[in-house]
Amino acid sequence: MEELIAKLKVQIIAQLNLEDLTPDDIDPKAPLFGDGLGLDSIDALEPIVLLEREYGIKIDDPSEGKKIFISVETMAQFITDYKKA
Repeated sequence: MEELIAKLKVQIIAQLNLEDLTPDDIDPKAPLFGDGLGLDSIDALEPIVLLEREYGIKIDDPSEGKKIFISVETMAQFITDYKKA
């Protein structure tokens, strides 16, 4: 799980062009949107694209996304659970 979290941090930085951040700057438990990483509604599509492109996971239900994209940790848990299913 730690390896996946580290990989996700790098991917999020690249996907969202957050050149001023390093993976160490991202707290895996911090919210992706709002006070944590500071993403906003304009950025919301990027994590969805990341899951589809890198992990083959398609999010069909928007309400599901609200549970998945809480933090890097919740994204990693979702990917792990998805691979087990």
